[in-house]
Amino acid sequence: MSTLPEEELITNPLPDAEVDAGDGTVSLAAEPAKRRENSIALWLRDLLISAAASVLIITFLYQPVRVEGTSMLPRLVDRDRLFINKYIYHLESISRGDVVVFRYPRDPAKSYIKRVIAIPGDSIRIDRGQVWLNGKALREGYVPAEYQDGRSMVETTVPDNAYFVMGDHRSISSDSREFGPVERQLVYGKAVFVYWPAKDAGVVH
Repeated sequence: MSTLPEEELITNPLPDAEVDAGDGTVSLAAEPAKRRENSIALWLRDLLISAAASVLIITFLYQPVRVEGTSMLPRLVDRDRLFINKYIYHLESISRGDVVVFRYPRDPAKSYIKRVIAIPGDSIRIDRGQVWLNGKALREGYVPAEYQDGRSMVETTVPDNAYFVMGDHRSISSDSREFGPVERQLVYGKAVFVYWPAKDAGVVH
């Protein structure tokens, strides 16, 4: 493949000394000053574009929310602030273990945050605090021993387009053990990142 001679790559064929200063004379300082102005203009443009992109991302993809309550201890603390991804479930399915935000089935004006324990078609039962999923004891490293409880629940099958959710602080959580599986249409986000306070900052697993 042929290449252009080096001189043909020059975009401004005039030497700096031939830049017209506006009064019929030439100025060697005009070109550097113009370059500085252009650099500032480009910097401001990039800053505005970045700010606009950030606003669009937060508006359409992520939403900041505040945790109220302690049912998701130890990971989520009362008044933690976190980002939820509002778009991710348009691209992928809700999975076991996801921490989701949904409208409370008994009062859609309220929002709850819980962990998905079982998905459509799963059979689930609870025997004195131990969750059994599809006939196997579920290992839940996210539930410390001090947050477990001794509640039981008869076996049930999660219906289509619904999810069985529970809080990690089992002894105080109001969840699907009380209000039943949550319909898919009520789930509107996945918790992804705690941003405040700084000591709690990090990804929500």
